[in-house]
Amino acid sequence: MEYRGYDSAGVAILDGAGQTAVERKAGRLSNLEAELDDIGRDTFTGTSGMGHTRWATHGRPTDRNAHPHRDVSGAVSVVHNGIIENFAPLRAELEAAGVEFSSDTDTEAAVHLVARAYADGPTAGDFVASALSVLQRLDGAFTLVFTHSDHPDTIVAARRSTPLVVGVGEGEMFVGSDVAAFIEHTRNAVELGQDQVVVITSAGYDIMNFDGTSAEGRPFRIDWDLAAAEKGGHDYFMLKEIQEQPTAVADTLLGHFTGGKIVLDEQRLSDQELRDVDKVFVVACGSAYHSGLLAKYAIEHWTRLPVEVELASEFRYRDPVLDRSTLVVAISQSGETADTLEAVRHAKEQKARVLAVCNTNGAQIPREADAVLYTRAGPEIGVASTKAFLAQVTANFLVGLALAQARGTKYPDEVAREYADLEAMPALVERVLESVEPVRALARELASSPTVLFLGRHVGYPVALEGALKLKELAYMHAEGFAAGELKHGPIALIEDGLPVIVVMPSPKGRAVLHSKLLSNIREIQARGARTVVIAEEGDEAVRPFADHLIEIPAAPTLFQPLLSTVPLQVFAAEVAQTRGYDVDKPRNLAKSVTVE
Repeated sequence: MEYRGYDSAGVAILDGAGQTAVERKAGRLSNLEAELDDIGRDTFTGTSGMGHTRWATHGRPTDRNAHPHRDVSGAVSVVHNGIIENFAPLRAELEAAGVEFSSDTDTEAAVHLVARAYADGPTAGDFVASALSVLQRLDGAFTLVFTHSDHPDTIVAARRSTPLVVGVGEGEMFVGSDVAAFIEHTRNAVELGQDQVVVITSAGYDIMNFDGTSAEGRPFRIDWDLAAAEKGGHDYFMLKEIQEQPTAVADTLLGHFTGGKIVLDEQRLSDQELRDVDKVFVVACGSAYHSGLLAKYAIEHWTRLPVEVELASEFRYRDPVLDRSTLVVAISQSGETADTLEAVRHAKEQKARVLAVCNTNGAQIPREADAVLYTRAGPEIGVASTKAFLAQVTANFLVGLALAQARGTKYPDEVAREYADLEAMPALVERVLESVEPVRALARELASSPTVLFLGRHVGYPVALEGALKLKELAYMHAEGFAAGELKHGPIALIEDGLPVIVVMPSPKGRAVLHSKLLSNIREIQARGARTVVIAEEGDEAVRPFADHLIEIPAAPTLFQPLLSTVPLQVFAAEVAQTRGYDVDKPRNLAKSVTVE
């Protein structure tokens, strides 16, 4: 689970004899492993326990702030994802009662509260009831897992707006924030709903609401195996996931065109409701936001509906105009992205319809949406998104075609033709991957550059943004993506001798006017000393004289070209990061799933 956070890690093991052994260490998981080796792993034995990898929100990533945290007696232990928003008054209350804190985290308040509830009051001596009483006092978005040394056969776990899933084994049970935590042991899982608690023992599980009333989870079977979460001979997960992109695109398309129609995975919106849509908002964060920018071009072109693309973190705070005729498309790889989830809830409050694009079956965003289209990228362990991004782009095209189909803005034979063109894309992505060795060599050559700029027009502009984001994430370089026409309005001041500028060229056939405009932009930056790296369609001879380095990709329909032009930029960023000596899978300060606002 280290990909979800890796600034510290810790474990707590209950030995069944009233003792809990805890070890915590700042830094990568390997630091904790080395510590356990030094003290002897045979001292860490038991029949229940928990581990945690942290992405710091409260308190610096130090040994004392690493999870698990314990109460003063050492009996109660907790691990926590998310933020307890009312921790300050809770901490003040505890300190006034004489409790001394040993960390700077919000998490520690929860463990002391459970210990006090267990020691005295109406829930004294009842571990589960004590945990429930505390959960009802907490505000925020969190997953909490509690153990008690007096009850070594019981683990209590709870979730509010952050992920938690149960693994059902034979004579053993698991909880985790992702099924990857226990896929080695079982494929049978149960998804918890909002504000639900699970109590697990080796024999089974009980699910309840925060108030203790009985509840039910959603059982499902994990449809991928352990090999999908292993590196498969690659140095990094990201490199493996780049290679898996043809399959990710193909699997996302599979089964979504039947009986001559585009079909979604979960459809709780009628064709009439889709016909009534008069405006579309796309909300997302990070790479998913860039996929949404590409969706705008396709949806507007195919449906003639106005589309606005919003950063989910800004959406609900600017009071957008929404009503029953508004469709909000929410894109999230994990289905738990806090900003996107809150945007969905705001949209639902305004009576808008919500369609989710997600890679995780049963996550909170698709559960709250009116319709769902799942990407089929499989587990993505590398923090910087690659195959999930291409799968999102593909799924967004399917959403656009579904809207066009329902609204009658495309005839059935036109929808079928667009889908057939999409089906041809995995083979073209494979061709790109077979020819990226020169991109790697170029990346090694440019790895010492302090800055790289990216330019594009039309669908090439979001690709430029995504290329710059990948380089920032992985190589910690200053990188910016611009709409090429904006150069003369300010960014051209950045151009100097030798500055690498990566240009995403449109097709000279599909967008001839834009092609000529971008050629003019290349001339402008070359005249000022830029070193041009041009991604262009095979056979585009007009651009060759202006490219210091030419990267050719197969010809494709204009809207679908980003599925090809993005791939060299992913490879470029990964190779620059490796050349600089950085961990491609675990870029600093980042985590895979962002479950806090």
